[in-house]
Amino acid sequence: MKSILKLIGRETELFHEDVSRHDAELQKIIALSRFLVIGGAGSIGQAVAREIFKRSPQALHVIDLSENNLVELVRDIRSSLGYIEGDFQALPLDSRSAEYEAFVAHQKPYDYILNLSALKHVRSEKDPFSLMRLIDVNIFNTDKLAQQALRSGSSKYFCVSTDKATNPVNMMGASKRIMEMFLMRRSLEVPVSTARFANVAFSDGSLLHGFNLRMQKRQPLSAPHDVRRYFVTPKESGELCLMSCLLGKNRDIFFPKLSEKLHLITFSEIAVKFLEGIGFEAFPCATEDEARARVEELASRKKWPCYFFTSDTTGEKDFEEFYTGQEKLDMQRFTSIGVIKNDPIFNEGLLNEFKAGISSLQSKGSWTKEDLVGLFNMMLPEFHHKETGKYLDQKM
Repeated sequence: MKSILKLIGRETELFHEDVSRHDAELQKIIALSRFLVIGGAGSIGQAVAREIFKRSPQALHVIDLSENNLVELVRDIRSSLGYIEGDFQALPLDSRSAEYEAFVAHQKPYDYILNLSALKHVRSEKDPFSLMRLIDVNIFNTDKLAQQALRSGSSKYFCVSTDKATNPVNMMGASKRIMEMFLMRRSLEVPVSTARFANVAFSDGSLLHGFNLRMQKRQPLSAPHDVRRYFVTPKESGELCLMSCLLGKNRDIFFPKLSEKLHLITFSEIAVKFLEGIGFEAFPCATEDEARARVEELASRKKWPCYFFTSDTTGEKDFEEFYTGQEKLDMQRFTSIGVIKNDPIFNEGLLNEFKAGISSLQSKGSWTKEDLVGLFNMMLPEFHHKETGKYLDQKM
């Protein structure tokens, strides 16, 4: 934890004071409750599962498509936290499958359902097929699982949003903003809350996680030098989700307050710090080819080749923000957490038209990215999609 904090330029944990002050309340709620965590084997999901497990719930069931990550979650929990009297299960199920529906039907109702499943990468909008799955997972499956929370009589349905949903410029962020709109409608039937937060440092699939893999495979590091982002640790991501789920009121969106504890840092800066932490000096290379070619030569001198470049890929936002000037905020309740207070405002006809439009394209079995962008623009007139024709998969 301390090493991750140092790499992202911080000394202290972001939510320690808020979690400590409310921990007795969190402990009491969890000890009396049954939890279902969907997408619980990803980095945020594992962090959430740990926060729940260590407070001894009546039941904690974790669902995820990744069998290997579920195995690691169980090994990690057993090796660090041990056992609880409550029912702990981890199952490799798809939340859209018949097997999942059968499993849930055989369980007692869940008090809290947390949905951490999502396609989170901007790179997923590079083609119309990945983009359609992003829409299905981020928007429609989220809405479907909220209906399950309603049937279960749950106290709360929680799911993850993103800072990129605020004035979105990419399809991933826009999908999460549309998801929030669908949740406003569902909030009239079941209490919902969510969280917008920054990049989770060293989460699975992230650029920072890739730094570890590049070193293991003796490959150069590559990162943009002009993209500045806010970062939270995996533990902090779990804490923010837990606080929103258990303490958030209906339609609340939690986000980390900007303060002296949370500040912007570039990916290239983190790469330099990362290498310093393991005894290497970053050696900037002019091209990808040079970086690939000089690994062994430079490594023998405790240097590591890095290719730092100017970002020009589709969907990169120039800056990060957690709320707009039109949203109502509560900045007093918590020390390091802000809360967006939402009224149940939504356009029923527009939501139905969007869903019908997507269904029509799927039934035809053929669609273009332009078709999907058009439906997004219908939902979000202010959506400023940045299309450069270049994507992250075209870079090292």
